[in-house]
Amino acid sequence: MPRMLRLILPLLAVVAAATGLSVAASPAYAASLTSVASFGSNPGNLTMYSYRPDGMPSGAPLVVAMHGCTQNATDYFTNAGWRKYADLWRFALVLPEQKSANNSTSCFNWFETGDTARGGGEALSIKQMVDYAVANYGVDASRVYVTGLSAGGAMTAVMLATYPDVFAGGAIMAGIAYRCATSTLNAYSCMNPGVDKTPAAWGDLVRAAYSGYSGARPTVAVWHGTSDTTVAPANATELRDQWTNVLGVSQAPTSTASLPGGTSLSNYGDKVKVYLVSGMTHATPVDPGSATEQCGTAGTYYKDTICSSYYQAKDWGLDNGTASPTASPTASPTASPTPTASPTPTTGPCVRASNYAHVTAGRAHMTGGYVYANGSNQSMGLYNVFTTHGLQQTGANYWVIADSTC
Repeated sequence: MPRMLRLILPLLAVVAAATGLSVAASPAYAASLTSVASFGSNPGNLTMYSYRPDGMPSGAPLVVAMHGCTQNATDYFTNAGWRKYADLWRFALVLPEQKSANNSTSCFNWFETGDTARGGGEALSIKQMVDYAVANYGVDASRVYVTGLSAGGAMTAVMLATYPDVFAGGAIMAGIAYRCATSTLNAYSCMNPGVDKTPAAWGDLVRAAYSGYSGARPTVAVWHGTSDTTVAPANATELRDQWTNVLGVSQAPTSTASLPGGTSLSNYGDKVKVYLVSGMTHATPVDPGSATEQCGTAGTYYKDTICSSYYQAKDWGLDNGTASPTASPTASPTASPTPTASPTPTTGPCVRASNYAHVTAGRAHMTGGYVYANGSNQSMGLYNVFTTHGLQQTGANYWVIADSTC
């Protein structure tokens, strides 16, 4: 293991809290997290764990959930909220686990080319876990989803890029765009302050991961805290650029909404969704409590903001259509309720300038050294004169990033 790797991996370290995630007043479940001894050739030398809740029907969905550095499958299973909804809505979980023999800090090797290409390494091992679950658990191969935090989030992007024919959707938590880094040497700059590429350049990296593929591609959700100093919020913007380009939608959102916990949602044609959690550091968003939409226990890497697992499961339809809580209003109550969708982006100018100039002109604001568009709160990267963006005004003091049209 290179010495440089020992330096970078602690920056990715995530999740270290203990919790119990069960539906209030529900009976004890006999089902448990189970190690699978043999699931394929396993070229990445990973360990597979699976969970099938009591009463899971044939044809149920499957969620692949990946832990962060210093953690393991049991930690993520216990703390991330997914067990609660697997029990509640009866879908299966697969939890890949890294081995210390592969990585001294138990990070998935999202920055190693041999582990991030289709047909080999850790990426193929995870795909073989899905194949095993489909063949042995009776899950629906058309309803397989993938998620993960930090290094697991970066590995989620790997799986979406290399196996678009396997996954229906993915949720990247505090992660990094596919092939931002190809070694430990350039992983630093990807994590913080982030690497800026054009949407087309990012998209080309994904398209090259499965050259010639012309089938349907998974939807992508990006979750990120606006005060994350381990994996900078600029990575959420780069992920948005990468996947909107791949999925053929504009970098300007078609609608926006406010969710609990200071969370803003920008929706890009129902193909890419970006959730920014205001003030949250490098963590999984949780919301402790017994209500259906609550999960997790607050801790160093679990911030009491919003139960991301609940909202992501709902978005993927894992709840079989049960009703959702009403989104929080975006401002103080008014006499007449207003929709949360942003105005049609034709009401104001489009201005391209440096982040410094945008803040100075009042189109954006700076928090903790990073710049966010006023209104939409979209992450724009570092507060300096070198990083530039186009901003489109779509309402009173409401600006959205419009790099492709401005």
